[in-house]
Amino acid sequence: MPGYQYTAYDIDGREQRGVLESDSPRLARATLREQGLFPLDVTLIEAANDASARQRRNRIRIGSGDLARITRQLATLLGAGLTIEQTFNALIEQAETENERQLLARLRGAVLEGQSLGGALGAYPETFSDLYRTLISSGEASGKLPEVLLRLADYVEQQQAVRNQFIVAMIYPAIVMLVCVLVVTGLMIYVVPQVVGVFETTKQTLPLITRLLLGFSKFLQATGIIWLVLLVGGIIAGRLALRRESIRRLWHARLLSLPVLGRLIRAHQSSQLAATLSILVGSGVPVLTALNAGVGVLGILPMRDALERAAAAVREGAGLSQSLGQSRQFPPVMVHLIASGEASGRLPQTLATAAFQQQRDVDTRTAALAAIIEPLMILVMGVVVLTIVLAVLLPIFELNSLVR
Repeated sequence: MPGYQYTAYDIDGREQRGVLESDSPRLARATLREQGLFPLDVTLIEAANDASARQRRNRIRIGSGDLARITRQLATLLGAGLTIEQTFNALIEQAETENERQLLARLRGAVLEGQSLGGALGAYPETFSDLYRTLISSGEASGKLPEVLLRLADYVEQQQAVRNQFIVAMIYPAIVMLVCVLVVTGLMIYVVPQVVGVFETTKQTLPLITRLLLGFSKFLQATGIIWLVLLVGGIIAGRLALRRESIRRLWHARLLSLPVLGRLIRAHQSSQLAATLSILVGSGVPVLTALNAGVGVLGILPMRDALERAAAAVREGAGLSQSLGQSRQFPPVMVHLIASGEASGRLPQTLATAAFQQQRDVDTRTAALAAIIEPLMILVMGVVVLTIVLAVLLPIFELNSLVR
């Protein structure tokens, strides 16, 4: 029996939303009237494998924050003993946006048609990653879906918190840099020419620093638009070039070789990998399957290539720690922790410890990077402003000495 999503009003004028099953929209409206509701809209819920749904699925996306919230709600409701249908009904009523409501409604329709939840999620790869779908499928296969969902909710929320922490750490330097660029540009294009132009009328020989600054100002006035176009064009060309895997691989290798940023990126990627493997292996997923799912977590190509080679070595019978250590792409501490887990039979726990240790390393390096960038930018800004001030004041000092 098809499902219908409805919007109706009760006798007190309050809006009610929900889901019901009926043979037709007309019978659905009649059912709502029997319940004392006045239907405003009754819409058929499409399954995730419907042709019309497949055509529009790329337009239905939710953010990572909404995904973390939905995962937690899904885990809580299933853990409380609700059926999958009742759980989706509750989530649809609780949905905060139309995209979210449509996505949940289509997933509900697909599950009621007989698909597994993991299979239904596969229709929306932009929202649900390989890791997410693999964990859901393993939870369904083992009969421990609520427990797996709780671990998955913790993981999604942790990743969202890490992302927010990095954004907060970098937002102050970004604002300072933007203000610096705007202030210096304004001084060079508008202020300096007007102030220094007063001294040019006196036929006074301007100091070298003033002449250089005035020449640079005129250069910016004449070519500023060109430089802006070149900047925008360079950014667009760079983004297009990075779509080629060979160029992106070289760029990622260069990033990893940087003294501070490279270690930060390596620690962040290793933390994500360790957390992913910990959840998958702890949920009963074979190590080889977990490694294949972990490939999708790594965004840095040299590390992804190293993980693929490690997966091939594990497939041939090698140990996980040995396979990861051969590439030298992963931190030695993480590799030794994995080796300890393999020897003691506590691999999920040691993977979780490795993820925590790498995340602490990320936090420390992020704080250190922010501590380096902020005073460095202030120092550069101070030097630039001091240069501009000296270029303006030196002619005044020389004019005062001539008057005396």
